[in-house]
Amino acid sequence: MAATPRFRNDADTDTDTEAGAAGAEAGGGEGAAPGRIHPVDEALPPLKMFTSGLQHVAAMYAGVVAPPMIVGPAVGLTPKETAFLMGASLFTAGIATLLQTLGFWRVGARLPFVNGVSFAGVTPMVAIGKDRGHDGIAVIFGAIIVASLLGFVLAPYFCKLVRFFPPVVTGTVITLIGVSLLPVAFNWSQGGNATADDYGSTTNITMAAVTLVIVLALRKLLRGFLQQIAILLGLIAGTLIAIPVGITDFGAIGDADVVGFPTPFHFGAPQFEIAAIVSMCIVMLVCMTESTADMLALGKIVGRPADERTIEGGLRADALGSAVSPLFNGFMCSAFAQNIGLVAMTKVRSRFVVAAGGGILILLGLFPVAASVIALVPLPVLGGAGIVLFGSVAASGIQTLASAALEKGENALIVAAAVGIGLIPIAAPGFYHAFPEDLLVVLDSGISTGCVVAIVLNLAFNHLGRKPDAEEDAEENADPESRKTVNAAPVGAH
Repeated sequence: MAATPRFRNDADTDTDTEAGAAGAEAGGGEGAAPGRIHPVDEALPPLKMFTSGLQHVAAMYAGVVAPPMIVGPAVGLTPKETAFLMGASLFTAGIATLLQTLGFWRVGARLPFVNGVSFAGVTPMVAIGKDRGHDGIAVIFGAIIVASLLGFVLAPYFCKLVRFFPPVVTGTVITLIGVSLLPVAFNWSQGGNATADDYGSTTNITMAAVTLVIVLALRKLLRGFLQQIAILLGLIAGTLIAIPVGITDFGAIGDADVVGFPTPFHFGAPQFEIAAIVSMCIVMLVCMTESTADMLALGKIVGRPADERTIEGGLRADALGSAVSPLFNGFMCSAFAQNIGLVAMTKVRSRFVVAAGGGILILLGLFPVAASVIALVPLPVLGGAGIVLFGSVAASGIQTLASAALEKGENALIVAAAVGIGLIPIAAPGFYHAFPEDLLVVLDSGISTGCVVAIVLNLAFNHLGRKPDAEEDAEENADPESRKTVNAAPVGAH
């Protein structure tokens, strides 16, 4: 018997509130009201679907192309080959996003969950392929395939960790996700390239500030659909203002090919080396940890708490997307937390909107000239909008912590320690410089370290050695949504 989920109402959108209060999953949730579907399963009008999906693409574009921009030159690829790698990454990000949002069988979270190239793998990939040219890329791809298949096999077991994510843990992790992303927005606001002469210039920072003000003003002044695409409108306005300022680069359009399919195994057949495989397996475990936290965060935001089956499907989609990615010359794929902020801000919860974004990503990969148009958005403009997006994720985490009974037991101490340790890579980037390279894959991710610390401390303080008379207090501290969804039977949509 499937439990009837409860959905959080969002007062800002009357339509979503009515639909969200009704629902269970489309396709068979037992608690679904007749004729009513959850906003996550709602198909929006075509124009709204496209523009909202395009907004997701604009928010994630820089994050998708950044890893190949770093890895390509590091392994010795030419600028043209690096550009090919970037197009392939857009294409494979689209495939991975469709696997997450639409899914099949037990693959896919079926949430508005965006997937793209994981930045967690950049450092080990550079170490694996440095100055080895096509052979280096082939070894990287071979390691990704093996690690991804391992992740697919582990998904049904890894998802059971959801029972160790009560509000004191999820709130901490969601907050860390938002706070960890803010330095990315600050870097974009300064120009994105620390070696450039204009990095941190008053022009760049002013453009970021102008875009931030425009986005906030549009959110305040507009209503309905236009308010929901305020980020996209703000990016367009900021880009137009940036043209006379002189920080918009049109060179990419002239250099881009009109059509360019990512030829399978363009750099040669994958090669398999034990050391490389071990490194990428560690990256896969890190990605699975972060994706689990991201799905729990997104589930709360959209009013459909992620249960074990949802997380299992999401992890399988991560792994399958990553396994397929090297076939088309792409890298390991995982959740894009910045798009969770976009969902939180716009209140557009339809997974089909994100699926439309996945379709756009595939088209961008097939038509490089179209991708170059998206690339016109200057990083300072993207940074200004990113401050709002990423700050929205942190705000959602704080909202979750508000329900975590911090006044009871050692919950406040758990949050303090986990947030403090999770902030180390942000506040002191070189803190772990003396540690082994393989450990840095985990330690340099504040989300991963904070998540592990929160889980361990929650077990130590709230589970191990707990007295029978303390069980009632522990039950009060638990998330009521988690208690329902973790123990719920699988529902029809999965």
